Amino acid sequence: MANLGIAKNTIEIIQKYGFAFQKRFGQNFLVDTHVLERIIRAAGLTKEDMVLEIGPGIGTMTQYLAENAGRVVAVEIDSNLIPILKETLQAYDNVTVLNEDILKVDIRALAEEYNGGRPIKVVANLPYYITTPIIMGLFESQVPIDNITVMVQKEVAERMQAGPGTKDYGALSLAVQYYAEPYIVANVPPNCFIPRPGVGSAVIRLTRHQEMPVKVKDEKLMFSLIRASFNQRRKTLQNGLSNSAELSFSKEEISAAIQALGLSPTVRGEALTLEQFAGLADALGEKTDGTQER
Repeated sequence: MANLGIAKNTIEIIQKYGFAFQKRFGQNFLVDTHVLERIIRAAGLTKEDMVLEIGPGIGTMTQYLAENAGRVVAVEIDSNLIPILKETLQAYDNVTVLNEDILKVDIRALAEEYNGGRPIKVVANLPYYITTPIIMGLFESQVPIDNITVMVQKEVAERMQAGPGTKDYGALSLAVQYYAEPYIVANVPPNCFIPRPGVGSAVIRLTRHQEMPVKVKDEKLMFSLIRASFNQRRKTLQNGLSNSAELSFSKEEISAAIQALGLSPTVRGEALTLEQFAGLADALGEKTDGTQER
């Protein structure tokens, strides 16, 4: 099968099947062999690896994955792409295509069935409109994952990698960095896709932590505090947490916890590190009797 990383070949297969792009699925097919090769290198694939690919499209990246990994399971929501995938991937006996919605797939069961429960790698050109639910769903489901190497909107990649005190730092930065170490592999311009997206893109690798970077007694409370502190970025941390409908601590309890960490009463949430949010959660958690609503 011709290399689909070349624009001419992608156009030919699309025209052959009369495929129409569906905006609701966020379909933009990658047509740059150099970018495809960088993604494969960044994922660090070996013939021992099982790869989960989300949104294979016409099979462009799937071909590269099949040549470099032991097993590829590709999950595609658009049934109109399944006949195309049957043609473009017919030469590979190590690829399984599932016509499913990734947000409804039991990925733990997939990892068990195809990889004996061992850690998998995730590689994808993600639909930008569901990037965050997919990535956080992978982490929160406790699926055994080695790394996630994905194409995302450039702005989202920058937010994932951002540090305290920067304009891009927020709840997504902290959530991703709690589970993994982010590294932006490459920026990818719109002309590398058919059709061209209206925004810049980036390849980011998220390497799962072997051990959590911070210890926190109540993970759920920590994330509630993080969300509350960034929902009202311009407010002080104390006011942001006091005004949150998700929390029910008194202003005095919040003030005492902030001071116990040695922080200024006027500090904003965007200045806190992940470790400080964990400390805040532990300090406030001690003030509850287990009935605190979170």
